[in-house]
Amino acid sequence: MIDIRFVRENPDAVKASQRARGDSEELVDQLISADEKRRSALQAFEDKRSEQKALSKSIGKAPKEERAGVMERAKAMADEVKQLEAQSNQASEDFTALMFQLPNVIERDVPQGGEDDYEVLKHVGTVRDFADEGFEPLDHLDVAEGLDAVDMARGAKVSGSRFYYLKGCGARLELALLTMAADQAQENGFTLMTTPTLVSPAVMAGTGFLGKHSDEIYYLPADDLYLTGTSEVALAGYHKDEILDISDGPLRYAGWSSCYRREAGSGGRDVRGIIRVHQFNKVEMFSFCDPEQARDEHRRFLAWEEEMLHKVELPYRVINTAAGDLGSSAAQKFDCEAWLPTQNRYMEVTSTSNCTTFQARRLNIRYRSERGSSPVATLNGTLATTRWLVALFENHQQPDGSLYVPQALRPYLGGREVLEPVAARR
Repeated sequence: MIDIRFVRENPDAVKASQRARGDSEELVDQLISADEKRRSALQAFEDKRSEQKALSKSIGKAPKEERAGVMERAKAMADEVKQLEAQSNQASEDFTALMFQLPNVIERDVPQGGEDDYEVLKHVGTVRDFADEGFEPLDHLDVAEGLDAVDMARGAKVSGSRFYYLKGCGARLELALLTMAADQAQENGFTLMTTPTLVSPAVMAGTGFLGKHSDEIYYLPADDLYLTGTSEVALAGYHKDEILDISDGPLRYAGWSSCYRREAGSGGRDVRGIIRVHQFNKVEMFSFCDPEQARDEHRRFLAWEEEMLHKVELPYRVINTAAGDLGSSAAQKFDCEAWLPTQNRYMEVTSTSNCTTFQARRLNIRYRSERGSSPVATLNGTLATTRWLVALFENHQQPDGSLYVPQALRPYLGGREVLEPVAARR
């Protein structure tokens, strides 16, 4: 959630953010009204309770003949206090419900609009000309099956559509990629963690994932737990209800976990292969930092993501995501998108979000400062995920069906320079 004082003092800025997102401006007015009612109801309750306490104390001092009347007034006032307390609690609940509906206020340089209104910040690398090399590229699944690296049919047989097995060099390639990401994270001061993939409703809501896109999340009603779609959730909850010491700089964690997404809103998009699946693995960066350093930290996260893309030798572009395509917790998000030759388009492989103090306010995470304690800023960013294999299979395929291994990955694959096609065992 955002600071209600900021909403009170800057309603036009919050409304402008809502317009840019394509969300309701009316919500801002409703929230300000609910805040006024909440504060008014609380004041009325506290005033009456103070009056009641004073009256109760006066009972023993009242003349004997007046004591019964004072006790009667005190009893009536106690009922009034209970009524005012109930009204105050209800006003507080109404206010909180509206606060949880309001998304983060976007940063000043975020483009307005929806999914297609992003700003391209740069292109990096050279898109490979397969025609000049004299062959038609295969899509990632055909390349992977030629290497006996993926088994979609048996994944569907065991678990249903959009599940799969990585096998042989496919499993090793994913492990190599994630291990390289983990090494890079540790080299840059991140603490590597394997995280829980089941979290409580309080933590899931605290990170902002139980809003518009809650249908994307797997829920286990018997346990009242959610399966996470990113280790961001567990990492954000790691310091819930704590006051942090960030005097020596941001606290940075890298979470390695399996991730689960229902893909409820994806329709028929990317149903072939492993582009859009229900389960995958990921290494995710997360930072708790001083809010004044959050924009700089965000740029560092983007640079670390680009460093990984350079290592796997993929052509990519960086986009500044439009406001209407941001999650509720993000004030700004940069995506890195790798080139996908068989679809003649760019495909998202990483994203990094600056959530400012939005998540920390919900999760009650603060840091010590000269002003006492204040909400910390949180940021997240993907370093590597299973989806990267799609871009690797397509961009690094060779005419004979083999796969070129980028130099940085070779030490993680026993020095292998090429993965050779094999006859799949059926």
